[in-house]
Formats: sequence, C-alpha cells, structure tokens
Amino acid sequence: MRLFLIAGEASGDALGAALMAGLKLLSPGVEFHGVGGPLMTAEGLTSLFPMEELSVMGLVEVLPKYRHLKRRIAETAAAAVRIAPDALVTIDSPDFCLRVARAARAVAPGLGTIHYVAPTVWAWRPGRAAKMAEVIDHVLALFPFEPPYMEAAGMTCDFVGHPVVAQPRATPAEASAFRDRLGLGPDDTLLLCLPGSRRSEVTRLAPRFEQAIAEFRDREPGVRVVVPTVRGVAGLVRGITGRWPVVPEVLEAECDRRAAFAAADLALAASGTVSLELAANRVPMVIAHDFNRLTWWMMKRTALIDTVTLVNIVSESRIVPEFLGPACRPEPIARALVRLIDDEDARAAQLDAMALTMERLGAGGEAPGLRAARSVLRSLGKEE
Repeated sequence: MRLFLIAGEASGDALGAALMAGLKLLSPGVEFHGVGGPLMTAEGLTSLFPMEELSVMGLVEVLPKYRHLKRRIAETAAAAVRIAPDALVTIDSPDFCLRVARAARAVAPGLGTIHYVAPTVWAWRPGRAAKMAEVIDHVLALFPFEPPYMEAAGMTCDFVGHPVVAQPRATPAEASAFRDRLGLGPDDTLLLCLPGSRRSEVTRLAPRFEQAIAEFRDREPGVRVVVPTVRGVAGLVRGITGRWPVVPEVLEAECDRRAAFAAADLALAASGTVSLELAANRVPMVIAHDFNRLTWWMMKRTALIDTVTLVNIVSESRIVPEFLGPACRPEPIARALVRLIDDEDARAAQLDAMALTMERLGAGGEAPGLRAARSVLRSLGKEE
C-alpha cells in the first residue's frame, strides 16, 4: 500500500507521525510519500520540501509568500498524481491541503482522499463541510460529536480520538521535584500563566494577565507563577514578564512544561487546545482572550456556540469561566481565580467536567494514532 501524506505545521506533523506508526503496525510494508516535519520523517517519510515553508499564519504573513505557496500547491498535487497512491491523506492546514486535493483530483478524479481533523463547522462557518466534501471522501475526526456534521455534507467520518489523551504526562515524583525546585510547600499556590503561542496573542493578552495576577496576589501573597511557552515567543515573553510585579519563571523545555502542568494548582490561559492539556492534567482553569474589534465583531455574528472553551464544549457544561473580548478585564479574571482557591465545589465541578472530557476524547482506549490507522484502512477496504 502506498500513501501520500501532507502536514503543514507542528500539530499536523505529530498527528501524521502517530498515524504512520499505526499504519506500519497494521499494514507492514506501507510506503509513505508527501510533505511532513521531523516526526513524520522519523517514521519514514522523505518530505518533498521543508514543512516549515507552509507554517504561515494570517493574511499579512501569507501575502508575501502567496506565489511561492501556489507553486508548492501545484508541485505537491503533481507529485501526488505521479505517485498514484492508494489515498491522499491531508492533515489539518486546510488552506494548503484542500487546495492540493482539489488540484490533484482535477487531474486524477479517482484519487481517494482522506482529511485528518474535521473543520469546526459546529462552531462557525458551517458551509465549509460542503465545500470540503467536493474533494474529500473520508474524514478522521478529533471530537466525538463531529461525524454527523461530516456525514451530512456527504463524506464518511470516524471519530478517532484526540491526541491529548496520548500525550506523555509528568509523574507525581516529577511534579513534586518541580515544586521543590521553586521552593513551594504543599500549601503554597502555583499558578500557570498561558498567554498564547503567537506573538499577537502574547502582546494583546500579557497586560491583562499581568494585572489579573497582581490582583490575585493580594489574596495569595505567596503565589508563584510559571509561564510555559514555545521557542518562537520565549524571548518576547521574557521581555514582557520581566517587568511584572510578580515575575514568573518562563519555561521552554518540554520536560519542564509537563512537570509544571502536573504540579500546578490552577491556571490562567488563553483560549485554545491548551484547555484540553490542562484538563488532562486536572488543573482548574480560567480562560481569557481578547481580539481586535473586527475579529470580535465577525465572531459574534457568525458563532454557532456560546463558549469557546473545549472542556465546556466536550463536557456539555459551562463550568470553566471564560472572559472574552470586552469581558477580558483583570478584575473579574482575578475574582474567578480567587474563587478556584476558595470554593472547593467550584474546583470539584471543573475536575468532574475534565474527567468527562477526557473520557469522551478517548482516554483509556486505543491510542488515537492506531484508531486513525484503522479508519484509513477501513475506508480503503484494506482492514484485516
């Protein structure tokens, strides 16, 4: 069996690598071609070009590279047609991946197509599913409520589990050692601060988070703050937070990040998949996010749900407090953090919602990569 896979950013590279590992286990001798990053390369893919060329976010960033990206789309589609795989498997990055699928199908209409990560049509822009169905046959979904949306648009779809359930977590001993390193006793409070992984998020949210944490410190004067971040914004985060009244420890190493998540008492975080990582580590949280006026206006007009926090969505609760847009103000954020310290019922309710979320995302079952591999083989009629 021969597959052509495309991933455009780090999260897709991780999904692709786990899928490839599952496929090698279930279908020995499978061949891989396409575009991917270091994790997929380690599983046996020789990338057509560096995946990092595709990791471009936002209109302003894309425009200078538009002609180059168009060439890469044409080049990737041509390679997929030439190799004639059993299926083209595109992984997230829909702006690039679905254009490749469309171009390849225009030349080879019989080419089987599979997309990994369903579009969030349950949250906004529901028309995306129908558009995707023009070039995609089968979808691998991360959330259990997504298959009906994809099937209604004309695609087959399997829920294969969310990668967060398979991510490694620190041991209790590693968490205890991390707290010891910070000089924290068992009754001291450790707060995770997570203002996003993009420069625009950090610069917009950091001033609000700074003020909220300063107010929270009035209630918890011994609080210690850590900011797990990524290499691309670590320098910016250090520069900004070094001037805070409560100067946090900024962490870049993945082992430190895992230990911090396991050791933390609560978290203040930007919206995004980090809420699932916090849930996996049972860290009660407050979510806060601000947007520019145009983005907020568009969200309010087009949103189909009343929460952006994935724990709330998956658990079908609204237990995690969130402060979005105009509501992203330090005072109410600080009060919500204080409540998570003072109110045992509030903490317990969040922990219950987190446990339900992890269960619904596949915790305790077969690894998502292996489930995804089974789905791919089943869609191609090659399941043993």
